[in-house]
Amino acid sequence: MPNHVHLAISLPATKAVAEAISVFKSNSSRWLKQRGLKGFEWQTGYGAFSFGKAQLDQVRRYIDNQEQHHKRRSYEEEFLDMLRRAGVEFDPNDVFN
Repeated sequence: MPNHVHLAISLPATKAVAEAISVFKSNSSRWLKQRGLKGFEWQTGYGAFSFGKAQLDQVRRYIDNQEQHHKRRSYEEEFLDMLRRAGVEFDPNDVFN
């Protein structure tokens, strides 16, 4: 997708999500720049949602088919819906700024 990425990763209980995202962003930025991609930047924020092993196949299918999902609704619509379903309180004006 041109404006976001979905990842399914397994973290040990001792690893903070923020630390894992920071490592992912810095390593992937370096990798892309080494391959000549100019002007790439990660946004400041991110969203992280947990799921169990029983849901892994469903999550993989979702990630594999995200292009089709985003033909029906935008990344922004999807993200706000995920926040709502997870019970996260938020101000829609602050989410994408």
